[in-house]
Amino acid sequence: MRYVKVSLMPTDGDIDPVGEEIEADPSLTRESILHFNRLNDGTAVLLTQLRGSRERLEAIFEDCEEILSYNVSSVRDGLQAYVHTEPTEAGAALFDLTEEHEFVVDTPIEYGGDGFQVAIIGKEETVRRAIDDVPDSIRLELEQLSDYDPELRELSSLLTDRQQEILNTASDLGYYEVPRRATHQDIADELDVSTTTVGEHLRKIEARMLSEIAH
Repeated sequence: MRYVKVSLMPTDGDIDPVGEEIEADPSLTRESILHFNRLNDGTAVLLTQLRGSRERLEAIFEDCEEILSYNVSSVRDGLQAYVHTEPTEAGAALFDLTEEHEFVVDTPIEYGGDGFQVAIIGKEETVRRAIDDVPDSIRLELEQLSDYDPELRELSSLLTDRQQEILNTASDLGYYEVPRRATHQDIADELDVSTTTVGEHLRKIEARMLSEIAH
């Protein structure tokens, strides 16, 4: 089994019918898609994680004709929005891929840059066919390709969302490479937190994961 992480960037529109409005609003930040599903009638349901103004998010949903219903909840790390919607062209194309090819999408799907990062798990030939079938309207960049290791995935599930965010950022910036390419300050600047917060979280992350490995 292979584990593949790619960045997908729609060249026209967005996978979320209100994605462009949210990106343009300084009071809101999209973080991830926690769950998604296409229903028998062709509509879709999404559970997304965001940060920012609940009132602005609800106002954007109200103004969008493609949003059939929604519910926004305040959670510890920001906002979660359950949305029943008509899928966009880019969103429908991605639903087609998940239904036509035998692979598993490893959620959450993280937003970043001009698109989002999605990881899939499946047989190598299946993953290759799915990548080949990504439509021209979506630009694809390969971020990671490796054998799937379920034990490592289980370890990462032990972390809180905040710890996972800091760990992912540290890894992306090269903190764990040899020689090290990033410092606590680099990670703090990327996440807009203090170096003390970064150091405390990394110590807890490393202690938790090493404890599990030792057992």
